[in-house]
Amino acid sequence: MFTAPDSPFLVPFDGSFKQAETATSPPPDAPGKKKLKKQLEETVEELASLQRTLYADDRHAILLVFQGMDAAGKDGTIRSILSGVNPAGCQVYSFKQPSQRERDHDFLWRTACRLPQRGRIGVFNRSYYEEVLVVRVHPEYLDGQQLPLDADRNSIWRDRYTSIVTHEEHLARNGTVILKFWLNVSHEEQRQRFLARLDDPAKNWKFSSGDVTERGFWPQYMSAFEEALAATSRPWAPWYAIPADNKAYMRTSVAKLVKRALHSLKLQYPPVNAKEKKRFQEMRALLT
Repeated sequence: MFTAPDSPFLVPFDGSFKQAETATSPPPDAPGKKKLKKQLEETVEELASLQRTLYADDRHAILLVFQGMDAAGKDGTIRSILSGVNPAGCQVYSFKQPSQRERDHDFLWRTACRLPQRGRIGVFNRSYYEEVLVVRVHPEYLDGQQLPLDADRNSIWRDRYTSIVTHEEHLARNGTVILKFWLNVSHEEQRQRFLARLDDPAKNWKFSSGDVTERGFWPQYMSAFEEALAATSRPWAPWYAIPADNKAYMRTSVAKLVKRALHSLKLQYPPVNAKEKKRFQEMRALLT
């Protein structure tokens, strides 16, 4: 199966991940904004070429999962890294509050329906992980799911981690490459981005008073992220905790990891056999 590209942002597979030890800002030796922009442009161009080969190769699907606090930069990162890719080769889904129909199924159902087929890049802007993140912070949401819960509700989180790991392993065995990115924005940077949304009329539509309410649960969210990432980062479905306070650095880091993952698959265009080559010569003669 696919093996995770190594990175300083890779969440360990042994459950030792600690949120407090992760960086929200680039390292001191990170390139400047101009150089990062150049690197991103080059990487995006290469991703476009790799996606074409992925489509022709038709053995793998790519699933990119993005999680993060509000204003972490999920939309902008997705837009930036896939800006050069053929839209026909991408499938992007954003998962918000589940509908009644979705709540009447198991928590993996609504995302399983939208998994990418072979040859395509699928993107989940939020995902099934919301069920161990926002629902973990607000366990009252479980009441609307009509689950046959034991008296000890804490067991549901362990059970869901197990379901997620098993689900992702099944996908990996069948050719889906899963890369999961936690865009790790700081409490202060989130505050500044919320203020920017309030100050800029072109960004007012992005602002929601509910986002500020959720900000009040910051410690609980950080605890939920820590436990979820520690429990579900695996070699075949790795988590990467990406510093998100600097958007240029964040986007370039994500793009490079996706590129490395695609390169590791050794994608190639399907070979043409002797019979097909002979047929090509016949068609060439008809066309000349």
